[in-house]
Amino acid sequence: MTARGGRSILLAAGGTGGHLFPAESLAHTLAARGWAVELATDERADRYGAAFPARKVHLISAATVTGRSPIALARTGARLGRGFLQSLSVIQRLKPAIAVGFGGYPTVPPLMAARFLGVPIVLHEQNAVLGWANRLLAPRAAAIATGFPTTGRIERARGKPHFTGNPVRPAVLAAAAAGARYVPPSAVGPFDLLVFGGSQGARVFADLAPAAVERLDPALRSRLRVVQQARPEDAERTRAAYAALGVAAEIAPFFTDMPMRMANAHLVVCRSGASTVAELSVIGRPAILVPLPHARDQDQAANARVLAEAGAAWPIAQSALDPDRLAREITDLSGAPERLAAAAEAARGTGRPDAVERLADLVEEIAAPKPGDAS
Repeated sequence: MTARGGRSILLAAGGTGGHLFPAESLAHTLAARGWAVELATDERADRYGAAFPARKVHLISAATVTGRSPIALARTGARLGRGFLQSLSVIQRLKPAIAVGFGGYPTVPPLMAARFLGVPIVLHEQNAVLGWANRLLAPRAAAIATGFPTTGRIERARGKPHFTGNPVRPAVLAAAAAGARYVPPSAVGPFDLLVFGGSQGARVFADLAPAAVERLDPALRSRLRVVQQARPEDAERTRAAYAALGVAAEIAPFFTDMPMRMANAHLVVCRSGASTVAELSVIGRPAILVPLPHARDQDQAANARVLAEAGAAWPIAQSALDPDRLAREITDLSGAPERLAAAAEAARGTGRPDAVERLADLVEEIAAPKPGDAS
C-alpha cells in the first residue's frame, strides 16, 4: 500500500468537455487552497489539456465496451488492464491524499488503482442519472457529489450522495457577472441566437438551424444574429447557407469564449449535457434543449427535464424537431420577451455558482488525515 496524506490530489476525468470542465473548475479552486493537482485522462483531452490547471496531465489507456464478441471484450480488457498498471505507477509516485473522479470510462483504471493502493476516492456525477463508470465505482467511493438535487440510478450509493451542484469554470462565473441581467429582445432590435451541440459539435444543428432560419418571416430574419458551433466538415456549408439568406452569422468548430457567447444570447439552442445545463443555469439564459437521443442512460433527457420543470427551458426530442418546428419555436419566443425573461430568471434560480467551493470542501474533508493514517 502507498502512503498518503500529502498535499497532492489526483483528478480523473473522461477526455471531453462535459467531464473536464467541472474537473478544471475544481483544479483551480484546489490550487488556490494550496494543493498540487494532477490530472489522469485519455488522449481526447488534447484540445483542453494545454489549458488545464494541473501540474501534470497523465494520459491513461482506457476503453469502453463496444461489442460482446470475445475479441472485442479481450481488447477492452487489455486496454483497461494497461491503464490500471499505468495508474498504479502514477499513484505510487504521487502518493495523493485523495483521488476525485468526474465520470467517463478513463476514470475507471486510475480510481480502481487508487482504491487498490488505499487512497480514498470521491466521485462527482454531473448528470441527473448516475453514469455507468460512476455506478461501477460507487461501492468503492467515500462519497458521491451530485450535480442535481435528485439523481437516478444511485441506489448502490446509499448514504454516500452529497448535493454540491455542478462546478463551472471561472470563465462561466465571469460571464455570469458580466451578463448578470438578462435583457430581452425588443420588437425591432437584434435577436441574438446561439446554437451549439456540445464540445464536439452536432451535425443535426448544421442541418436544422439554417433551414429553420430560412423559414422565418423576413422581418425577423433581418434582425437575426447567429453564433453557431459546427464541426469542421460542416462549417463551410453552414456559413454559406446563412450568407445566402443574408443573415449575420459567425460559424466555428469551437469557441474558446463560449460562456460569454452564452451571456450575450437572447436564446440558446443546444444539447443538454450536464456542463451545458450548469452553465445555462449559472449565467441564466433561456434555451431550447435537444437531448442527445442515443445516450446509454438518457442522461441528457433527465438533465433537460430539471430545467423544464423549473420553467427555464423548452426540451424537444430530436425525433420531433424539424426545420418547421424549430422555426415556429424561434418565432414564438422572439415575439414573447416576457417568456424569455422569465425563463432566464428561472434558469438563474437553479444555478449553483458556489458548487465548486462545496465540492472542494467535501474533498478536503475526506482527504484530511485520520488517526492511524500512514504519513
